[in-house]
Amino acid sequence: MDRSENTDRPKIEPYDEPTGGWGSVKSLVEKSAQEGLLASTVWATMQHQNKPDGYQCVSCSWAKPADPKPFEYCENGAKATMWEITPKRCDRDFFAKHRVSELLEWSDHDLEKQGRLTTPMKYDGTLDQYVPIKWSDAFAEIAEELNGLDPRSVVFYVSGRASLEASHMWQLFTRIYGSNNLPDSSNMCHESTSVGLPESIGSPVGTVTLADFDTCDMMFFFGHNTGTNAPRLLHWVQKARQRGAPVITFNPLQERGLMRFKSPQSPVEMLSPGEGTKMSSDYYQLKGGGDIAAMTGIAKAVFALDDEAKAKGGKRVLDVEFIEQHGHGFEAFERFVRDADWGEIERCSGLARTDLEHVGRVYSQASRVIGNYGMGLTQHRHGIENVHMLCNLLLMRGMMGKEGAGISPIRGHSNVQGQRTVGITEKPELIPVEKFEEFYGFTVPKEKGLDTVEACEGLLKGEVKGFVCLGGNFSRAVPDTRRVEEAWRKMRLNVQISTKLNRNHLLTAEKTYILPCLGRLERHLENGVEQTVSVEDSTACIHASFGTTEPASKELLSEPRIVAELAKATVPGKSTVPWDEWVGDYSKVRDAIERAYPADFKDYNQRMGTPGGFHRDIGASKREWRTETGKANFLVPEGFDVDPDIDTRPSDVLKLLTVRSNDQFNTTIYGYDDRLRGVKGTRMVILMNEEDMKRLGLSDQDRVDLETYADDGVTRRVEDYRVHAWSVPKGDCAGYYPELNELIPLWHHSRRAHVPAAKSVPIKVIKRAAAS
Repeated sequence: MDRSENTDRPKIEPYDEPTGGWGSVKSLVEKSAQEGLLASTVWATMQHQNKPDGYQCVSCSWAKPADPKPFEYCENGAKATMWEITPKRCDRDFFAKHRVSELLEWSDHDLEKQGRLTTPMKYDGTLDQYVPIKWSDAFAEIAEELNGLDPRSVVFYVSGRASLEASHMWQLFTRIYGSNNLPDSSNMCHESTSVGLPESIGSPVGTVTLADFDTCDMMFFFGHNTGTNAPRLLHWVQKARQRGAPVITFNPLQERGLMRFKSPQSPVEMLSPGEGTKMSSDYYQLKGGGDIAAMTGIAKAVFALDDEAKAKGGKRVLDVEFIEQHGHGFEAFERFVRDADWGEIERCSGLARTDLEHVGRVYSQASRVIGNYGMGLTQHRHGIENVHMLCNLLLMRGMMGKEGAGISPIRGHSNVQGQRTVGITEKPELIPVEKFEEFYGFTVPKEKGLDTVEACEGLLKGEVKGFVCLGGNFSRAVPDTRRVEEAWRKMRLNVQISTKLNRNHLLTAEKTYILPCLGRLERHLENGVEQTVSVEDSTACIHASFGTTEPASKELLSEPRIVAELAKATVPGKSTVPWDEWVGDYSKVRDAIERAYPADFKDYNQRMGTPGGFHRDIGASKREWRTETGKANFLVPEGFDVDPDIDTRPSDVLKLLTVRSNDQFNTTIYGYDDRLRGVKGTRMVILMNEEDMKRLGLSDQDRVDLETYADDGVTRRVEDYRVHAWSVPKGDCAGYYPELNELIPLWHHSRRAHVPAAKSVPIKVIKRAAAS
């Protein structure tokens, strides 16, 4: 099967409709039919999605309101639900019909399309097939393998879908075993936030809640495709625009979500002619990686306006009182901005001085401003500095820790932020080590564990011998895909705890197991008692999630149960953690989380059902700065170049930005269409500036190969892509993740956060010879 196309004649044509609207409705009707789901089943299930008494979406982590609409889900969230409640089954009969070597040729989409996993399986190398195994035998064999390995050589990965309860148990099991190797989804996307925000404001997460979105009078968006990655946020953006608030967007690509939106929640709007709401008052296509330069230009304009106001004796544009009371390092920041050359700002940002001065004027007139951002800021070599600079821009006008204002990193996976809150980290200094040791009678490993990049490096060196994954599709999500996959097969142990089949299951080690688990939407029954899990959203609010559907198979176990059984088999007697007691009553896991993190989880079990969730203790939201200086820090970047060690000066080198389609979520591919970009039937497309195409002798729909431009002795190449002219800055191009991860060198990451620099990959586009 072709890995990236599902039709012989892919189409790429303009799409001029708004995000949402009837296009979204039509897409969901088609997906429901493709999954073999009755409309009544889909409707009945999704009535509970993101509701206080229902389940929390397994797609993005955007906030859940206290007063939800009847349809409190977006197109991608609905697709994620359909993907999970599908009637299709990937059962023992399926595995009996297919060899692993055959399945390796299938696409990501076709693997997951087989439906829900139903039975624990073990790989039989003599048959090249998976065969059923009893749960008890699987736990015993995995434990034996783990106990035969050095704990420092085993990685315990966790995806962003695992609940707070399962995540807390997972990190305890890992540390009792003797490892801090706990990479997670955040390592691949927002680790620049997790490092950068604490240095600036003393909090690893954002400072705003939905109440702030209701009262803000301006928003920034930097590097985020809201229409695809967090579509429910569009409702709050739309409300802001309707009350006249400016929304100013910076993104190298024109993305429909922040251009036009028609709300499916509004029958009047859906039935009205026209293109819906104009979402961005100003939309600037800056160069990929030009964000620090652009923000410097805005700050420079603000300083000039403040100088003018001061000279005239008018109201200051800077929040001088805030800076004096709460700021540290402002003088160095001011010096950096004032010394910055406008010509260099324009060259590095790709934007005109007049445009940035216009943004500065709009910003100077606003009183309550929210700065939203996504991976367009974080996935660069200097991603941390990008985060610092957006903080600087907000802090200079006191837009932090007050109503309607603050910083808003828009996280991806549904509980990726919460996992960090309850202990998923490779850095032991970020967990309550003394409490864990006191509570459970074991010694926490003190050395730093492996993050995602370091785990991949360990694989390539042959130092990682075992990989145990609580969800996810690790090898497809990371850079240098081909090299990582080759190394993966040399390991001793590969354990996958999953709801659906993916490529990681097929990269078989000497010993490989599939442990199928319940999904979040399903009822968790332990000892005959229905259990509840919880998650944290992007605004640091904690929500209960109640499963409503029947399990896909009677053989499935919950994630907490699987973690507990692995721990009991692997580390018996090495701690006083009451695994069976916790699994029999998840509220006791929550009591343990509250005991370890009392400030964030006070009265956890009593408050978890609060409509809209309960908010964690975020000091910066209250102007409490938990930094070394005790203040909000103005941190100065080294310069404007966020990727200083890549060379795009050669005329045939372009900067690749990897993106997602609106028919996927992370590595899960729901289909081959990207409606919002007008791409149909293929993912093997590279979007280029028309002038770059002419310069390189390319025409629309030409076939090309892509090759990384890097002098490290490794050839990274993908073949037979279609070129398509697109509105993208000269020198930049775009294509789909995860297929193009092969082109990202493992070493090309944020310098301190180790986030893959997937938004600035130097590549060459090589035209293929015409077929004879």
